[in-house]
Amino acid sequence: MSADRMIPALITVLREGYTLGHLRRDAISGLTVAIVAVPLSMAIAIASGGTPAMGLYTAIVGGFFISALGGSRHQIGGPAGAFIVLVAATVAEHGIDGMVLATLMAGVFMGLLGLFRLGGYIKFIPYPVTVGFTAGIGVIIFASQLKDLLGLTIEGREPGPILEKLPVIWEALPTANPVTIALAFGTIVMIVGIKRFAPKLPNLLIAVATLTAAVAVFDLDTPTIVSTFGEVPSSLPLPSLPAISWDLMVAVLPNAIAFTLLGAIEALLSAVVADGMTGRRHNSNMELIGQGVANLASGIMGGMVATGTIARTATNVRAQAHGPVSGMLHALFILAFMMVAAPLVGMVPLAALAGVLATVAWNMIEREAIVALIRSSREDAAVLLITLLLTVFRDLTEAIVVGFALGSVLFIARMSKAAAVDSPEPEGTDKADADLLIYRVRGPFFFGAAASIGAVLERIGDRHRGLLIDLTDATLIDSTAVNTIERLAHKAHARHIPVMLTGTTHEQRVQLFAHGLKPPALHYESTLDMGRTKLRHMIDRAPVVA
Repeated sequence: MSADRMIPALITVLREGYTLGHLRRDAISGLTVAIVAVPLSMAIAIASGGTPAMGLYTAIVGGFFISALGGSRHQIGGPAGAFIVLVAATVAEHGIDGMVLATLMAGVFMGLLGLFRLGGYIKFIPYPVTVGFTAGIGVIIFASQLKDLLGLTIEGREPGPILEKLPVIWEALPTANPVTIALAFGTIVMIVGIKRFAPKLPNLLIAVATLTAAVAVFDLDTPTIVSTFGEVPSSLPLPSLPAISWDLMVAVLPNAIAFTLLGAIEALLSAVVADGMTGRRHNSNMELIGQGVANLASGIMGGMVATGTIARTATNVRAQAHGPVSGMLHALFILAFMMVAAPLVGMVPLAALAGVLATVAWNMIEREAIVALIRSSREDAAVLLITLLLTVFRDLTEAIVVGFALGSVLFIARMSKAAAVDSPEPEGTDKADADLLIYRVRGPFFFGAAASIGAVLERIGDRHRGLLIDLTDATLIDSTAVNTIERLAHKAHARHIPVMLTGTTHEQRVQLFAHGLKPPALHYESTLDMGRTKLRHMIDRAPVVA
C-alpha cells in the first residue's frame, strides 16, 4: 500500500492481519516503553513548569492518539525533552491556561500541515541545524536542573534565560543540600551504570525507584513530588478547555507556531529513525494529522504538548513491537500505573527526576555528530555553532529560522559551483562552423548560477552568426534561468542572430513557452548535432545583414 495515502498506520497493520502473536509482542514492547516513559514524563512536565500529573496525562492521551492515528508503525508519543524550553517559557509568560491554549492551537496547525500534504517539506531542515538546536536544548535542560540537582534554595522565581539564571544559581550555592546532591549523583550513576552493564533492564525506573526507596527508608530531608506539588491524581481528569479569549490567542500565537514547528520536526525525525531501524516507510502527512489530533486531545484532557520521541520510539523498536498497538498499550499501561501507584509516585524525590533529565540532556548533545561536522566542513560547523548559540542565548524559533536560512545559502552556493558552461568541440567540427557559438550547460541552471552562466552565454562576437545552447546535461532550470535565456534571445534577435536550444525536456519547454520563448524567437531540436545542422542551414539561407 502506498505510504502517500492518508490512512493511519494502525489501519494498514490491521488489514495485513493481526494475530495473537502480534498482540503479545506489542504488549511486551508497550510495557517496556511505559516503564521508561513514567519517570521521564513526570520529569519533563516538572521541568516545563507544569505538574507531574500533566506529564502523565500527556503520555497517556497524547501517546494513545499519536499511535492510533499517526502514519508511523512504531512511533511512541508523549512529552519530549526538546519542548522543555518552549513550554517553560510559555508557562512563565502566559500561565498554564496560555500553554494549554498554545497546545490546542498547535494541534490545529499540525493537522492542517498534514491535510495540505506539507509534511514532506519538514525534511528539508539541514542536518547541522537539527544537531545544533538539539544540543542547545540539551544545554538549557541541564541548566534548568541545576537547582534540583544541588538542592538549592532560591528566593523568588528562578529566571528562565540562561544568562540570568547562572548568576542566581551561583549566589545560591551556599544553600546546596548534600543529601540532594548525593541522591542526584546516585541517580545518574545508576542510570549510566545499568545502561552499560545491563542494557536490557529499565535503567530509569530502577534508578528512580531505588532512590525513592532510600528516601522513604532513611527519612531523608529532600523535596519530593508530594511535598512540592501535592498528591498525584489516580485517574484522568474530565475534559475541559482553558480560558480562551481573542487577546490570549493572539498573545500565544508565536508559542503555538513554535510548538508546531518543533513538534513536526521532532515527530518526523523520530519516524525516520524508526524507518531506518525497521526498513519501513512512514507517511509524513498522516503522522502530522495524528500529531494534531493528539495535541488537541492532550490539551482538552489537561496535558501539554505531545510529539514523537526518538528515544522511546527506538526502545519500542528494539523491544520487537509489531505495530501501533504497542504505542496504544504503552499509554494504557501508564494509566494503569497511575491508578494503582499514585501514592508511590508522590514519594519520588525531585533530585532523582533531575538526575533523569541530566542524563537526557547529555544524550541530546550528539557529540559524535558535532565532531564529524566540525571535521568535515567549516561551513556546516558554522551553521551548527550559530544555531546552538542562538538556541542557548536567544530563542529556539529564531535559532531554527536563522540556521535554516544559513543552511539554504550554503546549499545555493554549493549548487552554483556544480553548474558549469563549456564549449564542446565534437568530432567532425570544421571551419565552416566557426561562425557558430555553441555552449553546453551542465548541472543546475538556477538563480544561484544564472549570473555566471549568463555572463558566459552573452559572449557573442561580431563574427558569430548563430548561437546554440545545449541543455541536455542541465539538471534543472528555474525562472531566473529562463529570464537569462530570454534576455539573451532578445539581444541575439536585435543582431539578427538565430538562437537554438537543444536537449530540453518537455517540462523545460513548457516553462520556456510560458515566457514567450517559442519559434521564431527561439528554435528547438532534440540533440546538439541536429541543432547544429539546422542552425547551419538557417544561417546559410539567411541574407547577410550589412
